[in-house]
Amino acid sequence: MGNEVKIKAGIVGGAGYTGGEMLRLLLNHPHVDIAFVSSNSQAGKPVYEVHRDLLGDTELAFSGELGTDADVLFLCVGHGEAKRFVEANDIPQHVKVIDLSQDFRWNEGTDAAAVTAAGRTFVYGLPELQREAIREAQNIANPGCFATAIQLALLPLAAENLLTEEVHVSGITGSTGAGQSLSATSHYSWRSSNISNYKVLNHQHLREIGRTLKGMQGAALPAINFVPYRGPFTRGILCTAYLRSNLSQEEAEAMYKTYYAAHPFVTVSSATPDLKQVVNTNKCLLYIEKQGDNLVITSMIDNLVKGASGQAVQNMNLLFGFDEKAGLHLKASAF
Repeated sequence: MGNEVKIKAGIVGGAGYTGGEMLRLLLNHPHVDIAFVSSNSQAGKPVYEVHRDLLGDTELAFSGELGTDADVLFLCVGHGEAKRFVEANDIPQHVKVIDLSQDFRWNEGTDAAAVTAAGRTFVYGLPELQREAIREAQNIANPGCFATAIQLALLPLAAENLLTEEVHVSGITGSTGAGQSLSATSHYSWRSSNISNYKVLNHQHLREIGRTLKGMQGAALPAINFVPYRGPFTRGILCTAYLRSNLSQEEAEAMYKTYYAAHPFVTVSSATPDLKQVVNTNKCLLYIEKQGDNLVITSMIDNLVKGASGQAVQNMNLLFGFDEKAGLHLKASAF
């Protein structure tokens, strides 16, 4: 499609964190008009009453119904709700669906897609893994936030069958990763000046990570041990993965830079990066070091942008033939 083309987007579940982030991105996208944004809980309210930073940016109001005038639907609803939504609504086949929940990520095979609901085939939407498959797709299962950060840290190794030793990963995420509904572990008074781990070695994103890496490696995949942490900040993910490797630091850096040379949002840093360098952006920063026999890869993303809504927009750009970076030239917070 040419640069003059504009498409219409609908957002389902627009009142939450990912829905709000989707609104912010699409309101400033050069090739998108927002056809509608729905929310069962906020129907009839102006968008800016819920997402208060959008006051003065839009007069859109939340609807309680599914609009019919859209080329692409973003499903920003909870896990389990997306599958029910697709099955319960008569969505025209020409409308592309990008789901941000986990409902359509669970193909355990090694192919790029699986028919999962209502006759729709969902392709796993990690552009650095299968950009061409995404371009040809009709529906996208957007990856999880931790899954994105960890896979980007390990894809180059899997591509060369170099994941031969057990992998250990620790990762910390901001409170927005837990969703907008308050819980005991997301409330400010508990989260502030605090840290805790959760779902140790049993995080749900390990399922999609394992599926991806098994599909890439010709050899058997070793165990991937992941310990996630809740951080006392709002946005961002920092993961550190390490494994025994014969690669030197120079060899590993060269391999990573070659793998990601054609991918605009992944950068291999020559110095230890800080989380603030990626917050509010669609970037992933990788840092590689060798400590003894261990190769250590640090991966950083914004959980709401590259880990959710930004990656969904990146996938939309690929689906419709736009510049992959369109609408995603975003500035890090820095201070």
